[in-house]
Amino acid sequence: MKKILGAFTLALAGCATGPVYHTPSAPLSAEFKEAQGWQPAAPADLLEKGPWWELFGDATLNALARQVEVNNQNVAAAAARYAQARAAVAEQRAALFPVVTLDASANRSGGGGDTRTGNQYRVNIGASWEPDVWGRLRAGVSGAQASAQASAADLAAARLAAQGELAANYIGLRLSDAQLALLGETVEGYQRVLQITQNRVNAGVAPSSDLLQAQTQLANASADLLGLQRQRAQLEHAVAILLGKAPADFTLAPAPWTLQVPQVPVGLPSTLLERRPDIAAAERRVAAANAQIGIARSAYFPSLSLGGSYGVAGSQAGGLFSASNTLWSLGLSAAQAVFNAGATGARVDQASAARDAAVATYRQSVLDALADVEDQLAASRVLAQQQSLRETSAAAASQVEQQMLNRYRAGQVGYTDVVTAQVTALNARRALLQAQADRQSTAVALVQALGGGWHAH
Repeated sequence: MKKILGAFTLALAGCATGPVYHTPSAPLSAEFKEAQGWQPAAPADLLEKGPWWELFGDATLNALARQVEVNNQNVAAAAARYAQARAAVAEQRAALFPVVTLDASANRSGGGGDTRTGNQYRVNIGASWEPDVWGRLRAGVSGAQASAQASAADLAAARLAAQGELAANYIGLRLSDAQLALLGETVEGYQRVLQITQNRVNAGVAPSSDLLQAQTQLANASADLLGLQRQRAQLEHAVAILLGKAPADFTLAPAPWTLQVPQVPVGLPSTLLERRPDIAAAERRVAAANAQIGIARSAYFPSLSLGGSYGVAGSQAGGLFSASNTLWSLGLSAAQAVFNAGATGARVDQASAARDAAVATYRQSVLDALADVEDQLAASRVLAQQQSLRETSAAAASQVEQQMLNRYRAGQVGYTDVVTAQVTALNARRALLQAQADRQSTAVALVQALGGGWHAH
């Protein structure tokens, strides 16, 4: 019997019902269109090493970014899901091995009349095993492994998203610090101008409307200052949450803004397939969906199971293990659905359609990634040009403001001209700060679009 079962199993072993998996083709271009003339100054291997935030040269940002992986709750949730997926692989792999059971029982029974009271003892060890003749179990393992790899990529994506959001909020907070410093200086300047105007009105050389305009300018600037304080507080709270801390337990003191804007190493479009965790996750889900086709197809073939048991039974515990009390069994069972109205074929079609949908999702992920990189490259180039123009505008507006104030003191122009020059100069300075922050934020977005420091294994 054993020889027959062994020969039967070997004859059918290795049969697989699922399609061979091939990585889907990706709609990649030869190079990035917007990368023409892009000359990255940073070492290209820095993105591969992981701490991409060090490109910005800010020690505080470096310290905060390192805490995200440890304390961020979205990252912790993704890590738990990855652990769950790995446990699912172990569960699927366990199905490839026999299941061994051991049971024991002791009963005492009796009744009225001539029925005698007696004892019955039983000890039994059994085993069952389903040979993976059609590859269903191996397909389950392969699918679980692909899902676990997709979960690992999801973890990397969650980590990258949290780090990118932290960097963006940190840049916004430092922009608020810079604008608060600018508006603080502006308020002080408006207070001095208000005193000059007050003196001129008191001397009768300026109308009272000049004083009202000066008061309006000061009040508006002071209100903007309070609005920036609220904005900074909200950004500080957002940073705290990303670090897994209660906002009340976290404070980030104002500090000078590091204006370093890195030239991010771009590489070729094909590197996105290795760097982008969302693309890697989408590809692994295609592999998992492909394995489901094999599982569905295995229903066309009979389900085989080998079973055996060995035990002893008797009425006395002392002689339970004597040879005369032994019982054993060995058998092979097979089951096959003869008619199910096409349910098996429908399940195969569902699995095939799910695989096709996963392929389309993977290709769309690649297209979205390509567009994301192109967008950020274009933005980086335009923002660099805008910052240069903003610098020219701010410098010219500051000169006009000072000239108008000097001419007002000399009585050559009205205060309306001073107000116009002040508003123009303040707007130009704030626009310059915003342009600098936009360049840094775009560099962060470009790093994320390129997949940060993660790459598939």
